[in-house]
Amino acid sequence: MGGCPARLYEPPNISGLGFEPELAEFLHDEPVARIRMRFGEGEAWLVTRYEDVKFVTSDPRFSRKALAGRSFPKMTPHHIPMDRALSFADPPEHGRIRRVVAKAFAPRSVELLRGRAEQWVSERVDALVAAGRPADLVEHVTSPFPMAVIGEVLGVPEADRPWFVECATTLMQVAQDQGEVDRAYRVRAEVYEYLHELVARRRVQPRDDLMSVLAGARDRGELDDEELGALATLIALNGWHAVRCNSSCMVYVLLTDVRLRERLLADRALIPRAVEELLRFIPHKRGVGQPRVALEDVEIRGVRIRAGELVYVSYVAANWDPAVFPEPDRVDLDRVEVPHLAFGHGPHYCVGPLLARMESQVLLEVLLLRLPTLRLAVAPQEVGWQREALIRTPVALPVVW
Repeated sequence: MGGCPARLYEPPNISGLGFEPELAEFLHDEPVARIRMRFGEGEAWLVTRYEDVKFVTSDPRFSRKALAGRSFPKMTPHHIPMDRALSFADPPEHGRIRRVVAKAFAPRSVELLRGRAEQWVSERVDALVAAGRPADLVEHVTSPFPMAVIGEVLGVPEADRPWFVECATTLMQVAQDQGEVDRAYRVRAEVYEYLHELVARRRVQPRDDLMSVLAGARDRGELDDEELGALATLIALNGWHAVRCNSSCMVYVLLTDVRLRERLLADRALIPRAVEELLRFIPHKRGVGQPRVALEDVEIRGVRIRAGELVYVSYVAANWDPAVFPEPDRVDLDRVEVPHLAFGHGPHYCVGPLLARMESQVLLEVLLLRLPTLRLAVAPQEVGWQREALIRTPVALPVVW
């Protein structure tokens, strides 16, 4: 890569939901920037503007499959996705794998779960109230609720779900030494093995769950063993972790934005719109995800990206692009609707966005209905936030009502 030297991009640990200062610099001053990262080798491009992010993530000249077997600059010293993961596939293989689970995350399937999700949140609110004031909303509600949902979808026995929480927490941290790297790979292998064992049980006794669907797809030759294990691992871990983190942030916004909370209390029909705006607003990911490889020379904003070079995108930055979202640092329920990129874009769009949306809607609806006087038990600046994690979220939310 010619031109200026690459900048070291090392995302900071931020308490609260402020935008990363360095990411803001890239977005405003250098929307196609050269970066190095703390782990991995070499350099990459980082693209941050909304339209450019959409372009890179949908143009077939940028490949995820081409990452296989190559070192690249990254956020963690370990690889979180497995080698045969959906995130390393390009069309048409990518579409073939996604189709296996598409029905489980389709609108009808998600809406059939809504009533049970409402019941699960209500039960978790009961547990919160029973714990007495103050109580931790993360411990009692925003952590166990999404695990109940994804556990039900997959067919993971209730007794095994706390173990999945521990595994996801380990894998979504930035390992600090070789011991933690080794542990992350060991945990990933254990999850992979567990899910294959669960698939084997479903072959003998199929049920109405996703593991039975995966077992049937394997038997029909629609997936091989590695693809099945990687896909199930991705859904099991992200299906809890991402929703837990994002929903905790959404509740934090409600607890610290009186006007927003009062408006939703007055008109709960606005909750779906609020969820969309909060998905845009919340700086969900700390840093960036996985890059793509340019398969041929491509020009973006006058910058030539050459074949073989790596390109990262930032969905967080794209969602704060002021050219698309005026006053992006403000939660605005009256904003002109422009599709946010919180779930990604292009072929690698999130597998279960409808499920995640439904969970967030139900969570906010039940909390506002059951606990209209819910408020933080501490000052906002006293709320602790995860550090050295890949997704920003409160560690705990002490509340009273």
